Amino acid sequence: MDEMKIREHFSSSSRLDFLFPFLRTLSFRVTRFWFELTYFIILSLLGFLALNVSSFRTLPSFRPKNLDLFFTSVSSITVSSMATVEMEVFSDIQLVFITILMFLGGEVFISFLGLQLMKYFNDIDNKESILVQNKVDFDSSNYSIHQLELGMVTIDHHLRDHENFDVKLGPTFKLKCIRFLGYVVLGYILVVVFLGYSLVSMYMSFSPSAPHILNEKGLNFRTFSLFTTVSTFANCGFAPTNENMIIFKKNSGFLLILIPQILLGNTLYPPFLRLTIWFLWKITKREEFNHILKDSKRLGYSQLFPSYETISLVITVLGFIFVQFIVFCSLEWYSEATYGLSAKEKLVGSLFEVVNSRHAGESVFDLSTLSPAILLVFILMMYLSPYGCFLPVDSCQGSWKITKRINRRKGSNLVEIIMFSQLSYVVIFTILICITERDKMKNDPLNFSVLNIVFEVVSAYGNVGLSMGYSCARQVKPNGHCKDAMYGFAGRWSGTGKFILIVVMFMGKLKKYNKRGGKAWKLL
Repeated sequence: MDEMKIREHFSSSSRLDFLFPFLRTLSFRVTRFWFELTYFIILSLLGFLALNVSSFRTLPSFRPKNLDLFFTSVSSITVSSMATVEMEVFSDIQLVFITILMFLGGEVFISFLGLQLMKYFNDIDNKESILVQNKVDFDSSNYSIHQLELGMVTIDHHLRDHENFDVKLGPTFKLKCIRFLGYVVLGYILVVVFLGYSLVSMYMSFSPSAPHILNEKGLNFRTFSLFTTVSTFANCGFAPTNENMIIFKKNSGFLLILIPQILLGNTLYPPFLRLTIWFLWKITKREEFNHILKDSKRLGYSQLFPSYETISLVITVLGFIFVQFIVFCSLEWYSEATYGLSAKEKLVGSLFEVVNSRHAGESVFDLSTLSPAILLVFILMMYLSPYGCFLPVDSCQGSWKITKRINRRKGSNLVEIIMFSQLSYVVIFTILICITERDKMKNDPLNFSVLNIVFEVVSAYGNVGLSMGYSCARQVKPNGHCKDAMYGFAGRWSGTGKFILIVVMFMGKLKKYNKRGGKAWKLL
């Protein structure tokens, strides 16, 4: 290397040294919260435009209002599946648009985008540290350019040592771990969606009754399979049919195919991701996979838990499902909701319903016919975080203690002090909607009950999508013009109430950034 090339190399390094602090500052200012909020808003607007300009299946007899289209777009990207119009008004191309929105808004895919941001900023920090170190070494050298040329092998060794320095903590190795993890998550998404689509397609091909249902609805076989698979894996809860999954409540095999996809896409995603990484480590013996498993907290990927927390999560998820299943079967075995089903169909339908109560939102029963006790259990399940688990403090691992000490050192900033708890926001939004719908609550108290409104708000805040619906038969003052429609309870709300629920869905999608909210409040 001649003198000119060496000077050009380090002069460019000096210019990059000026650029990297700016990029690092930008990375702190543009936090992941603002990135996700902007991401959801932009995609909601694009989804609204796509739905608005494309043709509807019901034209010219019916066209949804613009607010309802925007509501549907927001509900899709936030995987909330709150519906204000019937799904069968949408054409095949519109169902494809909704499928794309659900896929892009799924929790697993959002976490994959977060990994790409982590990789980008870690790459910047890695390059900065290498360039700064090279510049220090170059400036502190007392050798001439000719001596430097003779000692270039030493610099190469230094760079090689720097890149591999402290294999478990070095920036280069951490970047490699993030890249490997990104590949695993992307592969996880593609494999689960592909297998899910294949199984649903096979069932729809060989089932004696399912193809008949699709033909009656005028639904395309492939569109239905892809839409249902993506909706189930993303835990959105939308279905191309007006009745959601009620129309398939006797197709037990179909429901059993969907249950694993629901769990793999949300509540049991961290355990199965860890199992996948462990399996890859056993096969490849790559140190990156081993480090990801042993030091997952320091890596910064929130969906990858330490082994102890992963076990606790599995026990908690299965425990909630078991308890709900026992309670549901005990109270609803002979109820109106399960009338006409065989014992096998009741068991599978009950299992499917309780699994969906935690953030999936597909339903095989009319929820308005269920007992109040079951509805209260569902409200609790919808409110709980998908990764919430029973974790005894005394059994925490060392990494948990380290995280706890770090959190204590961080303290509370002004935003955390003034923010309310998540339960407070649910109460506030419920009160606001009770105000906007007060006339309907007075004239139609059976449909517009406080319980129904609370159920709808919690479902939207938890991004679940279960809804009590609306029935003309429950009107205290019958309206001859009333017509039952197969969409959510929010479809009967005023425009202001729907807009408030849009805000609730956005806040629910970003509620993970408000874990410390309400800490400043001392009520006792």
